[in-house]
Amino acid sequence: MKRILVPTDFSVQAENALKVAVEFAKRFDGEIFLLHMLELPLQLVNPVSGSSTQDLPEALFFMKLARQKFKKLIDSPFLEGIIVHDIVEFHQAFDGIMEVSKEHNCDFIVMGSNGSSGFKEVFIGSNTEKVVRNSTIPVLVIKNEHEKFDINNFVFATDCDLEHKHTLNKAIQFAKKINAHLHLVYINTANNFKTSIEANQCLEDFVKGEDIEHHSLNVYNDVTVEKGVLNFAKSINAGLVGISTHGRKGLAHFFNGSISEDLVNHANRPVITFKI
Repeated sequence: MKRILVPTDFSVQAENALKVAVEFAKRFDGEIFLLHMLELPLQLVNPVSGSSTQDLPEALFFMKLARQKFKKLIDSPFLEGIIVHDIVEFHQAFDGIMEVSKEHNCDFIVMGSNGSSGFKEVFIGSNTEKVVRNSTIPVLVIKNEHEKFDINNFVFATDCDLEHKHTLNKAIQFAKKINAHLHLVYINTANNFKTSIEANQCLEDFVKGEDIEHHSLNVYNDVTVEKGVLNFAKSINAGLVGISTHGRKGLAHFFNGSISEDLVNHANRPVITFKI
C-alpha cells in the first residue's frame, strides 16, 4: 500500500475514500494518486475527428474547472504532509482507472460509494462494478465517513477452493497490516449444502500451512451467499468485509453473476476485494 489510487469526482463520498487512503499513506509511508476522469464526448476531446473546433473551448473549460477543484481539495488540512499526485484524464472512467493504475504502478485502489443505495454520484453503476470485478490489485470500497479507519473484525468469505488459496494469503497479510482479527467464513446454503463436519473440515484444510494468528473459522447458514456474508458480518459487528474476485468471469464458484456487485452495493460497511 505504497502507491494508492483514489478516483474522485469531488463528491462527499469520494472525499470519505480519500481520507481513508490518507490513513494508509501515513501508516505505510505511501503516496496518493488522485484521479479525476473527464468523460466528455469524443468530439470535445478530438475536434479534428469531424466536429467543429468551436467545441474545444468547452473541453478546456472542464479541464480548468477540474484543476480548480483539485487545488481546493489538495489544500485541505487532512492532506498536509502527504504526497499527492493530481491527475486529470479525458477518458471513460473504467478504462482510465485501469490504465492509470498500471501506468503509475499502483498497488491499492480506494474508492467511494454512496452507501447501501449503490454507486450513485461517485461512480455510475457499471464503472464501479467493472473496477471491482477486474482490478488486478486490491480494491477498498468506502461507504461512509470514518473518523478513524480502525478495524477490529475483518470478515473474509470463502468457498475454500484450494486453487484460490493465494487470495487467503492476501487477506491474512492485509489483516496483519491493519491489526485486525480475521474471521474466515463459509456460507452454507441449501443449493450447496455441506454438513457442519464437512464445512469445518474444508475451512481447516483451507488454512492449513498458513501463517495466521488472530483468526476464527466459521460456518454460517443462510438462504443465499450474499445474505449470509452480510448477516454474519452484522452478527459480529465486523468493520470490514473481504471477498475474492475472479476477473471477467465473476467471482469464483459461489460468487457468480451479480453477487459480487450486490455485496459491495448492499453492505453498510467497507468492502475489500482481492483478485483470484
